[in-house]
Amino acid sequence: MQAEDMESSMESPNLEFEYGDSDMLTAELSELYSYTEEPEFALNRDYFEEDFRSHARGRRWTELTVDEQRTYIMRLLDALEVTDRDKRLKVARAILYLAQGVFDECDTEVDVLHWSRHNIFLLYDMGIFTALLELLSMEIDNSQACSSAVRKPAISLADSTELRVLLSIMYLMVETVRVQTEDDRPEWRAARETFKNELGSPLYNGEPFALLLFTMVTKFCSMNAPHFPMKKVLLLLWKTVLFTLGGFEELQQMKVGARERLTLPPLPEDSIKVVRAMRAASPPASAMELIEQQQQQKRGRRSRRPLVKQDSLDTYNERDPFKNDDARDEEDDPEDTDSGIEGEVDPLDRDVIIQPPPPPPPLRPPTERVNFPIGLPWAPKVREKDIEHFLETSRNKFIGFTLGNDTETLVGLPRPIHESVKTLKQHKYVSVSEIQIKREEELLQCPLSLGEEEVEETPAEILYVGMLPNLSQYVIALLKLLLAAAPTSKAKTDSINILADVLPEEMPITVLQSMKLGIDVNRHKEIIVKAISALLLLLLKHLKLNHVYQFEIVSQHLVFANCIPLILKFFNQNIMSYISAKNSICVLDFPHCVVHEMPELTAESLEAGDNNQFCWRNLFSCINLLRILNKLTKWKHSRTMMLVVFKSAPILKRALKVKQAMMQLYVLKLLKIQTKYLGRQWRKSNMKTMSAIYQKVRHRLNDDWAYGNDIDARPWDFQAEECALRESIEKFNSRRYDKNKNGDFAPVDNCLQSVLGQRVELPEDFHYSYEMWLEREVFSQPIQWEGLLQNP
Repeated sequence: MQAEDMESSMESPNLEFEYGDSDMLTAELSELYSYTEEPEFALNRDYFEEDFRSHARGRRWTELTVDEQRTYIMRLLDALEVTDRDKRLKVARAILYLAQGVFDECDTEVDVLHWSRHNIFLLYDMGIFTALLELLSMEIDNSQACSSAVRKPAISLADSTELRVLLSIMYLMVETVRVQTEDDRPEWRAARETFKNELGSPLYNGEPFALLLFTMVTKFCSMNAPHFPMKKVLLLLWKTVLFTLGGFEELQQMKVGARERLTLPPLPEDSIKVVRAMRAASPPASAMELIEQQQQQKRGRRSRRPLVKQDSLDTYNERDPFKNDDARDEEDDPEDTDSGIEGEVDPLDRDVIIQPPPPPPPLRPPTERVNFPIGLPWAPKVREKDIEHFLETSRNKFIGFTLGNDTETLVGLPRPIHESVKTLKQHKYVSVSEIQIKREEELLQCPLSLGEEEVEETPAEILYVGMLPNLSQYVIALLKLLLAAAPTSKAKTDSINILADVLPEEMPITVLQSMKLGIDVNRHKEIIVKAISALLLLLLKHLKLNHVYQFEIVSQHLVFANCIPLILKFFNQNIMSYISAKNSICVLDFPHCVVHEMPELTAESLEAGDNNQFCWRNLFSCINLLRILNKLTKWKHSRTMMLVVFKSAPILKRALKVKQAMMQLYVLKLLKIQTKYLGRQWRKSNMKTMSAIYQKVRHRLNDDWAYGNDIDARPWDFQAEECALRESIEKFNSRRYDKNKNGDFAPVDNCLQSVLGQRVELPEDFHYSYEMWLEREVFSQPIQWEGLLQNP
């Protein structure tokens, strides 16, 4: 069995996955709806047609001119303002049907998407979004709905009907306008920019739109509004942040622009292009390993493997690749054990090993090997601090004294050291963050001479200022939701119920209905993980570029809210089965389900799923979570030690079995930063992982990651490191955002006459009570005048 698993895993191809800001438009639209919501498509159509029939007199929506369509939308807009809640909901459903692309008048999915796009730009132009926003604010503040939901023993789809309709229209508008196509009209492109600026600036209720959604998330997590449809809120929040702040490619351009403004040298390479060109590491199993497997089969017992203890990155190490046993690390993973002499050969195996094995058949066609890139994918980087440290060590060794931070003077040092310094300086990299930190130190030291700092009002800056007062609540709420949606989480009575917008009013009675609901619930959780992971990563990346201390405060809130163990807990499952999960029913996905006749659902059709070798959203979520973990731990010694303490190495190594280059890169980065703390034995028995790190991860020229010689010099003082960082963050926030800033430097008026001459605004009731106050506080208090004459 084990040999068969090994061979099948070796033959499995690389996953053809292209990482991006989001999936294809149809996939993103279909994920908005739960399968339980499917009957509501017909409901939306019926309400629209009932109203439209009286207006259009036998004509269809697609036959009207643009002006006639505008007139009808204006009529709907007026009808939205009625006080009757049920009538308002009917109108909102009619608007939702328009946004969904008047599917009853379309024959193909392409037609539905075409009319959806046309209608949405029309709806935006007519001011529908602003009207919906007012209704959404009313629903959020609807205390009656909140209190009745809190009292209910079981919340279902029916409790969030109004909210779901409003959020669905808003999501369709944001997502459709955000995605640019080649045949967009000029007025649509102008509308896109206007909408983007409106969403990102504090136009709605004096704050960016994303903040209203963050408020919904915290209200839901504090159990005050358990009926909020959280999946839709999170999807809309993610897409709003993606639209207003920009995706990964825009971020790369912004980074290039920021370096130009600071007169820094350009980036050595475009990281997006480098990662896309990478291939997954998949060294084939050697003949020795295959023979060893056969010997184990014959003897029916385990034996130590000679020399090759590390499994191939693409071969399973478990007996059953699809069982999820968490306590497998020591038992089944020989690479992670520290016992036994390395390279010790079992006496029974000696005769097998000495014989030259027959050459194995090639596992891949030889043409593929030509495609391997020559050289390393990344240009090496060196920090100023590294050059200083290198020179300090060299001067101590050859001269016997140091010159502090001087990196220019090379007097008395031998020629090879001159060459080394020259090479280090060639690859020196100064980041935008380092410049920001240096500038912040200067502003704190010389607040008067340097004057006010001009802060550019970027969308990221506006969002950060809005989030700052309640930042920790937002972060904790998002992590609570991530924990509730993680597949490794056990259902607890006190955990939040994230299934309010997926459970039907009447629970399933047949096996088929139960299967459908089971798939729906799993899909629902996967979508929540996808939205939260993408949202957190976007926030971290944009805030880091905007100002490094804004990034650091969000990171610190994440770390203190146990984000590191949460992500490791997420990966402590059979990650291959999570990535290849088929929790989708293609025939029920929008827009397929509204155009085609619905076939009768059977157990086989439910289990069929799609034909892809992996689930896009799950692989996307995994990469996002790994990137977040990298962001939190990079250059932070105390957090790297948390990875070691939480025994992350075997968990991360199992994730290397996923043959996708980008995911492997981020796993290898996380392994690289903790390698020196895992011990010599671990490094010896994981040489293939070490080789993969050398091949794929960027080199820091004098980084001692593979040997761990400087471990004793760096004691683990978690508190001191985090406290120093928190102090810097607080200084930054108080300097930049405190209302009473520079209070210490305000001039003091010492002239008695001018102080007494100032007019003081007194409260109205002062005139009525000042005599009583004088009597109580002044006249009735004995004053000891002689006390003033005595020396203190």
